[in-house]
Amino acid sequence: MTRYFNGREIELLAPAGTFEIFKEVVQSRCDAVYLGGPVLNMRMMRKGYNLSLEEIAEALDIAHGLGKKVYITVNNLFSEQEIEEAREYLTYLESVRPDALIVQDLAVPELIREMGLTLPIHASVMMNVHNLEMIHALHELGVSRVVTSREMDLQTAKLLGSASGMELEYFVHGDMCSVHGANCYYSSHVFGMSSNRGKCMKPCRWDYRIKKDGYIFPAEYPLAVKDMFMYENLPELIESGITSFKIEGRMRDKDFMVMLVNSYGEAIDRYIDDPAGFDRTVDSKLLYNNRKRDFSTAYAFGKPGLRNINRRYEGTGKFYSTGKVFSTPTAERELSEERVEQLRERLAAEGNRERERMKPELAVRVNNMAQAKAALEAGVEHLYLSGDVYEPDRPFTKRDLLELGAIKGETKLVLGLPRMMTELHFDQYDQLLIHGERLPIDGLLATNLGAIRRYNRAGYPLIGDSSLNIYNTLAAGLYAGLGLQRISVSPEMTLEHFAAFAPRCALPLEMVVHGTPALMYMEHDLYENTEVMEPIGEEDNLYVGNDVLVLMTDKGENPVYRDQHGRCHLLFSKELCYLPMLEELNTAGISCFRIEGATYSPEQLRAILNAYRHAINGSSGSGEGTAEGLQPFYAGYTLGSLQFN
Repeated sequence: MTRYFNGREIELLAPAGTFEIFKEVVQSRCDAVYLGGPVLNMRMMRKGYNLSLEEIAEALDIAHGLGKKVYITVNNLFSEQEIEEAREYLTYLESVRPDALIVQDLAVPELIREMGLTLPIHASVMMNVHNLEMIHALHELGVSRVVTSREMDLQTAKLLGSASGMELEYFVHGDMCSVHGANCYYSSHVFGMSSNRGKCMKPCRWDYRIKKDGYIFPAEYPLAVKDMFMYENLPELIESGITSFKIEGRMRDKDFMVMLVNSYGEAIDRYIDDPAGFDRTVDSKLLYNNRKRDFSTAYAFGKPGLRNINRRYEGTGKFYSTGKVFSTPTAERELSEERVEQLRERLAAEGNRERERMKPELAVRVNNMAQAKAALEAGVEHLYLSGDVYEPDRPFTKRDLLELGAIKGETKLVLGLPRMMTELHFDQYDQLLIHGERLPIDGLLATNLGAIRRYNRAGYPLIGDSSLNIYNTLAAGLYAGLGLQRISVSPEMTLEHFAAFAPRCALPLEMVVHGTPALMYMEHDLYENTEVMEPIGEEDNLYVGNDVLVLMTDKGENPVYRDQHGRCHLLFSKELCYLPMLEELNTAGISCFRIEGATYSPEQLRAILNAYRHAINGSSGSGEGTAEGLQPFYAGYTLGSLQFN
């Protein structure tokens, strides 16, 4: 079964969580079905779901007998320990010939190339593809279809599809996240359950309050977005050039999925048959009456604002297939001496003693010129200028680069790029880095695959930021081949995964060891809440001197900063601190320790940098400015994901 409109293929892609559901869904009005096998996919939370190897083979026979396609989700991040399992799984999949794999980790195309396999590859939404350079880079790695970023509007999709010739897949119905794909680390830091490894505990659907300027706002569920609903906008989807209309729902039940797929399939057929006379609303009432949450068109027609937020009870952290609650607000664990000692022992035991050890270097990412000058005075080896500057500071200018270049001395000055780069951003940075005069910088902090491809030819060394979320040595090796000279360890790594990865990685490794890195990175503007709500109370602001918004639960307060691009960054309530274990981290393979300094005053940043310099140099003492004397500036210290096995 293949649908065409004006000569273009139109595919309705349906999910199936179990073999029993698959057997019903594949008979419905879909063109293709996507499903997960027993390992390495993003829906590993619910027992009894996903298909066995034998069921995958049978499902392929059934679907192909009906003239339909099957895509297998191999779409989570792989740990080092899972590489051999991935090889075995890919070998099996090669033998049964699915129509494509949906993947997140760049280890998959690397394995397919290494093993000489011929499995087609589709880039998962978790790759967060959002610019033309990323699409070109993925095409060069063997990808034949891209599932677009959830935040991509249809006009951008139309532009990128026509400019690249790449097939695009777009979510048209179902559960959405408020955070950019693969840019949520909350679940991993609080529970040790990585949202990018199929184990998300849904902290985005907790009940929060918002605090700003000391006032409390009744926000309820400010991160809980509505379900995607594009049924009434099928003409716009088809006109945009989207190839595959994807329905979310691998955890949903059989009857609901069959009803949903048939409604969309029937509407597509009606439109193809009579586009001028198409009625957009034939099944709208049926879909509304059977909705799990309220509906939104999300980012399809532009930034949706508060109308994308679900305020009914169904918007909370419930697993709607079972009614069970995913999780409740949970405090970040405190740093404890006992746990630190356990980590030190494990890291020391796992260290690569054959590798030539070098004295570790110190790096810091800053938000403004005052912080930058404080870092230079402290003699850091690497100074990173943020490409996503938090308000109220202004972005770094060319004049700032020239000024810092003149006073940097032996420090390497690195310009950070925006985490999400639109075509406008590439135009701006092309003028600065390719067409303009040579800048007095020593490298670029690359935040996404497209930026690596574009600026590898600009002549500046490239360092891979933590947003690349590199989780295994295969992906690290691929990035090295693309031009990265150093990479940052995934912020989601547990102790077990880190201990297996770091000693084996040939590329120099950097690690964020202190500060308040972003747990969530989102297009959704949380500050918009405070502009339309009346405060209900007043409290002392925990973040004295920071005019920022705070998301509150009874377990803690997470500050939210908005950057120059209008995107929001939700941070730790506590500060990450690996100060007691720097020697062991170095033994394990870390050659550069990074401080996330954007939220600190220059004086606070000096104290932190001095303490880490003392620790790196092996200095002793207990006074202020030493490792022993450093005290948290916010709500305490945490070990983040590394504390979990």
